[in-house]
Amino acid sequence: MAQRVGMEVSVAIGEMVRMADADVIAAYPITPQTHIVEHLAELVADGELDAEYIPVESEHSAMSACLGAAAAGARTFTATAGQGLELMHEVLYVASSMRLPVVMTVANRALSAPLSVWSDHSDAMACRDTGWIQIFTENGQEVVDNVLCAFRIAEDAEVLLPVMVHLDGFHLSHVIEPILLPEQGEVSAFLPPNKYPLPLNPEKPVAMGDFGPPFIYTEAKWAQEVNLKKSKETILNVWRQFGDSFRRHYQPVEHYRSDDAKVLLLTMGSFSETAMTAIDSMRSDGKDVGLIRLRLWRPFPFEELRQAVKNAEVLIVLDRALSFGGPAGPVASEIKAALYNQQTRPKIVSFVGGLGGRDITAKGFTEIVNRGIEVAQKGSKDEFEIFGVRE
Repeated sequence: MAQRVGMEVSVAIGEMVRMADADVIAAYPITPQTHIVEHLAELVADGELDAEYIPVESEHSAMSACLGAAAAGARTFTATAGQGLELMHEVLYVASSMRLPVVMTVANRALSAPLSVWSDHSDAMACRDTGWIQIFTENGQEVVDNVLCAFRIAEDAEVLLPVMVHLDGFHLSHVIEPILLPEQGEVSAFLPPNKYPLPLNPEKPVAMGDFGPPFIYTEAKWAQEVNLKKSKETILNVWRQFGDSFRRHYQPVEHYRSDDAKVLLLTMGSFSETAMTAIDSMRSDGKDVGLIRLRLWRPFPFEELRQAVKNAEVLIVLDRALSFGGPAGPVASEIKAALYNQQTRPKIVSFVGGLGGRDITAKGFTEIVNRGIEVAQKGSKDEFEIFGVRE
């Protein structure tokens, strides 16, 4: 039976990777993800995890090592954050294009300059078009659960795609939380052995990721797009099976007091729990507001989003990243695109806040909602508004 233990979330990730029986871990330290690979190094050194631990010279090398390991059929894991995610950026495309089931946790960190080790979503948004499945989490339990689900999703023969599990740096990575850790038998029953269908074999050498001339490149990319969209069916199925086994349930778009609310706030990541407090307070004051949280970022959950907002009059989207020179935050831009052709849709108001680790309190979320309602009614001179900036 699962035991509830007080544990740093980064350490809990390492424990889940241990129970998933990963074969290869490629590791390079970068704040705020370092504790994840440090704990995995201890587990391997102490003999608690029988894995090949590869201390590489950079994040670019970490993902390159993951390519070779996954192509050989190994269950493969790595972790990174912020600048590290961007240093491995070009290799991210290779992992998804070659359909290699790598699992990576990203302790989201703001991108420099100026240099920041604190959290926002600029790193996640910078890699949204790399072809990876991307899942956002709100607390330590969700991180642990979705790391386990990520292995199951990535290695499914109908998917074979890499998966990022996003957790806010420091807000989650360095926090000690009460976490239900499953027993090894439960994990083994849920996660079958990795059976990569086309492992490299030195006795039958093949070339992978070869030169793609114009007459084949478009078809290769379209096949990749079709496969990523199709992966959503497996993601939902894995979450359903996880819920049946562990009684914790996940959806692409999740709701909090949103039934029939005319005003909705949309958030992603750990700030969502603070937003819930604001929603509770506003509900107590008789305001008709609710919260929806976007968990699945790629593949984008078009139908679930449209269903979630179909009765709303105003949708206020909080981004934690800037799309420089663009019409809105990156999430708000995609929300607008997803709803553009709908006959009925809410007025969408875009806010950007929480950059570089700056907190947004429950009072701050109340201010965002109230200002969002005002903008929806009276308009604004700006395409989007930034919350909390000092002028």
